[in-house]
Amino acid sequence: MIGLIQRVKQAKVVVADETTGEINQGLLIFLGVERDDGIEKMQKLANKIINYRVFNDDNGKMNFNVSQVGGKLLVVSQFTLAADTGRGLRPSFSGAATPEQAKTLYDAFVVYCRELGVETHTGRFGADMQVSLINDGPVTFNLQV
Repeated sequence: MIGLIQRVKQAKVVVADETTGEINQGLLIFLGVERDDGIEKMQKLANKIINYRVFNDDNGKMNFNVSQVGGKLLVVSQFTLAADTGRGLRPSFSGAATPEQAKTLYDAFVVYCRELGVETHTGRFGADMQVSLINDGPVTFNLQV
């Protein structure tokens, strides 16, 4: 399971001219699900993201996690993160989860983050989404479990 996280001042997802998710300070998470992923990996990634210290303290050091700064999450499904780009000029998605498996784990990820006490907003799984953001830093990390 892959989480590409970006520290943002604000982020928004629009589907067919409708805003489906919007946050101010927090993390925009592009979530990629691979074929061998399951609940255990989903929980491990969610815990890692929520506890990952990417927000600055008073000295400008990344010492705070999203919960400690009162931030929110915006989770966007992103199957292209599971692409194999090692050969040729066209990505292969053979390692990506099926749409059914990916949706199940995506939904579970969102519920689990909420259960951990972090306000969590979403895009719309499988939709053509327009994502806008103001990256804070910029700070971007690719986390995998």
